[in-house]
Amino acid sequence: MATTADFRNGMTFRMDNELWKILEFQHVKPGKGGAFVRTKLRRLSDGAVIEKTFRAGEKIDEIRIVARQMQYLYKSNDLYYFMDEETFEQQPLNRELLKDAIPYLKENIVVKVLWHEEQPLWIEVPQFIELEVVKTDPGVRGDTATGGSKPAELETGLSVQVPLFVNVGEVIKIDTTTGEYLTRV
Repeated sequence: MATTADFRNGMTFRMDNELWKILEFQHVKPGKGGAFVRTKLRRLSDGAVIEKTFRAGEKIDEIRIVARQMQYLYKSNDLYYFMDEETFEQQPLNRELLKDAIPYLKENIVVKVLWHEEQPLWIEVPQFIELEVVKTDPGVRGDTATGGSKPAELETGLSVQVPLFVNVGEVIKIDTTTGEYLTRV
């Protein structure tokens, strides 16, 4: 058991038979009344985000999360197959579990899969990935006064806005937290 004094960003715990991850927290000590902790939580089962207030010193049931480095191999129907880099075992993961990571998955990329009691909870892709541009319109010089941008489709099916000078066949770096173009590689 842990208390609100042990809160930290990324901490996971069980509340109301659901697993939750702390996104943000703030200890508040008002001038009158008892201290409390304001939090923003994400439910791991469906990704819903809520705000909840805990009384200072309230006990929670912290859970142990194990992170494993796994390499993405291939997709078959709604299953995505990953290989554990230590044991070389292949593990199929369901599409619903991957959610926001799917547009960044390309063969052989190494991701972090987080587990609780042999049950995969979610995956974390690297913050920056390199993907090839497979479709984009040619940029025309003089189109804009401020540099401008155009849509581009990448090898994973992800669509991003890129500068006019980026062409088909080029490899670009993407920030997975924002989904935005960073630079050519």
